Formats: sequence, structure tokens, C-alpha cells
Amino acid sequence: MALNKVFLIGNVGKDPEVHYFDSNSRKASFTLATTDRGFTRTDGTVVPERTEWHNIVVWRGLAEVVEKYVRKGSKLFIEGKITSRSYEDKSGIKRYVTEIAVDNLELLNRPNTSTTEDTPMNNNSAPSSSQYEYDAPDDSDLPF
Repeated sequence: MALNKVFLIGNVGKDPEVHYFDSNSRKASFTLATTDRGFTRTDGTVVPERTEWHNIVVWRGLAEVVEKYVRKGSKLFIEGKITSRSYEDKSGIKRYVTEIAVDNLELLNRPNTSTTEDTPMNNNSAPSSSQYEYDAPDDSDLPF
């Protein structure tokens, strides 16, 4: 048995790039930042906050939704899987890329459109009018 599943909540780092293909399908790609809070250990050592950047890839109908509603700074919930690929750059050097291929995404802040509610989306359904809120857990009382 194998499992390749990723859940991320973060902010979009740049406006998505959308590419169109002959088969009338499209691909959107962008970066997503997730940040772990900084803290101070019991011995006084300060551990600063740490931001990870993820390369996100969205296909077909979800790419259309991303094109319409996702912008730099948008807060998203992403569900997908880790993928890797390699390519040769213009200089002939082999490069490796790790990406998150999205299966589902939810806008966690209001899009800049006439829509008044957050919109959960996935590859199998049209946008819904359900509203989702994310309350970050208060982990200030954790022992580590």
C-alpha cells in the first residue's frame, strides 16, 4: 500500500501563470508560502519563524478557477500530491523540480469579485456556495 497526500494552508506568492494547450485544456502554476511560527525554547533559545515555498500546479477546470479568482496574497487550502520531474535547461543542465499537483482547493479569503462567499473547489465539482472558515489553533500552551 502507498499513500501520497499533501494538505497545505498558505498564501499565494505571485499571480498564477496560466498555459493553454491545443486540447482546450489549461495548466495554472504558482507558489504557495506556508509559515511555521517562531518560538522560544525553555533554555531561552529563540527559534525564528520559518517559511517554506511550494510549487503548485493545477490542471483543467481548477486551473480556470485559479485564473479567475486566485491572486498574489490569496489564502488557500490545498489538497494534492507530491510530484517530481526533471528537465534540461537552455544550457543543457539537468534540473529537478518538486511540485504539488492539486486535487482540491478552497479559497479561504473572499475573492475580488461579486461573489460574497468563500468557494470550495475540486476537480470533480463546480464551485459551491458553502462558506468555510479556518480558525488557527492556539498552540501557545504546547510544551515544545
